[in-house]
Formats: sequence, structure tokens, C-alpha cells
Amino acid sequence: MSTIIYPSPIFGPVHSRRLGVSLGINLLPADGKVCTFDCIYCECGFNADHHPKKKMPTREEVAKALEAQLQDMQKNGPHPDVLTFAGNGEPTANPHFPEIIEDTICLRNKYFPDAKVSVLSNATLISRPKIHDALMKVDNNIQKLDTIDAAYIYKVDRPEGEWYQVDQVIEGLKRFNGHVIIQTMFLKGSYKGESVNNTGEEYVGPWLDAVKVIAPQQVMIYTIDRETPAQGLLKATHEELDDIRDRVLALGIPCTASY
Repeated sequence: MSTIIYPSPIFGPVHSRRLGVSLGINLLPADGKVCTFDCIYCECGFNADHHPKKKMPTREEVAKALEAQLQDMQKNGPHPDVLTFAGNGEPTANPHFPEIIEDTICLRNKYFPDAKVSVLSNATLISRPKIHDALMKVDNNIQKLDTIDAAYIYKVDRPEGEWYQVDQVIEGLKRFNGHVIIQTMFLKGSYKGESVNNTGEEYVGPWLDAVKVIAPQQVMIYTIDRETPAQGLLKATHEELDDIRDRVLALGIPCTASY
């Protein structure tokens, strides 16, 4: 089993299936994973297998490294389409996240004003006012909602603890007033002898109802693309993703499918 642990605080640029040329900003330690979820499909592996010894990067370290990389890209290329907060876990878990967002927007405006600032988050901390406010300032506020079925979430996304309440997460997503992109993983197969297929109507129908209530600016659906720490997981088919995408589009909400 191979996993990806990203450098910190800057990595890439990489080519993203959904975002284009993306310069990664990793607010977690460079030697391990820090996440409020422990998804069975995470390319970074299981949390227990990657306990970091290093600390999270500080605001000052992120700003210094980001500016140096942007200066190099301005001189030598490539031109970034997006500056993406992602990496070894949940970016909003960094205690300096709101301030780092402010710094990043300033640096983006200075070096590549047409690039977008994106955050890939699992939506677990969006109820915190400072995090909500920071996310309202970025161009692409991308939040995970794999399903609204609590049992499935605890089986596949595996929140760290018993605190996760999907109804509260949906309310938090609604409070963005449309300034949010919903990102959903669809997959098949099994884990520990139980099905993890969320492409059927019993999952898709209620999820669509939640998407309609949240009224996001866009929905991104995708399936597994890299090796996963759990064995037995399978990709959703093109046909299944296309069908779900078309049902989102029928709600009047833009939607893309990545295979």
C-alpha cells in the first residue's frame, strides 16, 4: 500500500483534475497527517499510520515560502490557475488558518491576480465563526458532503470521535448563502465485509435533497483515482457519475464529474 504525504507548507504545482494548474498549500506537518476525518479512501493513508512529529507550519513560515514560490513561478512559470489549500489532512485545523487566508489573498493579488484561491475541506469546522468568515473570502470554498447517511459517514469518512452531526454540517453549508462548492466522493466495493456503494438511490436521492437546500454555486462529483489505504474499494462508473451529474444539473446547479 502506497500513500502520499505532501511537503509542507508548499508543494507542486500539480495538475488537478478539477482545478487546473494548482499550487498546493499544506498547513499540516510535512511528516504526517492531521485530520478530523479518517477516510478509508484517503490518498494520504490512515491517520494512525502517519502520526506526525513535526509541528504545523506557522503563519510566517507559510507566507515566506508562498511568496518565494510565487516569485519563482512569476519568473520561470508555470502560471498557476489556482492556489489550493490541501495536503496532509484538514487545512482549517491549523490554528492560524484565518490569518493565513488573509496573507495568501494579498500575495495572490500581488503576483497572480487572476489566480483563484481554493480550500479543500471536509466541512467539520465550518461552524467556527472565524473559519466561516475566512472561507467566505476565498474564490473556491470546496466542502465535502459524501452522503447524508450518518451510518455511512461513520463507516467511510470515519470522523475522529462521536461529535459529527450531518444535520449541523448541512446547516453550516447553508450559512455560506451559496458561496460554497459541494464535493462528493462516489465509490463502490466493500470494507470489512460491508458495502460502501453510495451510488444507489437510497443515498443519491437524499443527498440531492440536501444539495438543493444548500443551493451551492457548484457541485463536484468524483471517484477514487489513486491507491487507497483500504482494500476492496472500487471506482464508480462513468455512467453512474454522469447520471448523478445530470440530476444535479436538472436542479439548476452547475456540476462536473471527474472519473
